[in-house]
Amino acid sequence: MTRRASVACAAAILASSCAAPLMTLPTGPGTPVSDGAALLEQATTACRDARTFTAELGLSGRVNGRRARGRLLAGVAAPASVYLDAPAPFGASVFIFGAVDDSATLLLPRDRRVLAGGRPADVLEAVTGVPLAPAEVRDVLTGCPQSLDASAAVQLGDQWRLIQGEPAIYLRRAAPAGPWQVAAVLHRPTGRLAWRAEYAEVAHGVPKSIRLISAEADRFDLRLSVSQVEVNGPLEAGVFHPPVPSG
Repeated sequence: MTRRASVACAAAILASSCAAPLMTLPTGPGTPVSDGAALLEQATTACRDARTFTAELGLSGRVNGRRARGRLLAGVAAPASVYLDAPAPFGASVFIFGAVDDSATLLLPRDRRVLAGGRPADVLEAVTGVPLAPAEVRDVLTGCPQSLDASAAVQLGDQWRLIQGEPAIYLRRAAPAGPWQVAAVLHRPTGRLAWRAEYAEVAHGVPKSIRLISAEADRFDLRLSVSQVEVNGPLEAGVFHPPVPSG
């Protein structure tokens, strides 16, 4: 199945949306501090021990210059398993995506087509526009970015910390005595900004809204509203291997 064909099959989620300004992140060299690891641990207390995470996602934005809107039922499990179900208002789902580690299955029930053993990031890009591996999907949805070294941190005013590295993680607190939260994560896998995730609204350590923006113009700009969240609830391993109907 080609990428073009897969995108066409998922076109049922396309509708209208409108643009919104990016989160304003502080700039400048900052002042080196030694509390980066401790503050990141504080900001991710609610998610770092999540073995499973399920949620309903309201999706809107743009993919490859096209307006998009839809709904996804999502589930992730540590270390690298994910499923996404795009239900339609009537009848069969638009697509069902399941992946574990480096292998993905994509079902297109309405067209009675299946792609098995695909590379997860490529398959997910084909149907949603965003090329994420299963572990990256988990990090994005839980708001729990994985830092290889959180010791390299700088202070950017009283309410911001920047943990440098790959990815770069911006922490923010709303008030001087308030809790620290993950505000934005910038991904530069090749040294240049590829995409960023923004978390404008977080409740009890869990994201309520997520925005994914590519550095490349018009590639993707998606906003996810997160609801019906359950952390460490029961989640059968079989959901990550969508069963292929006979025929």
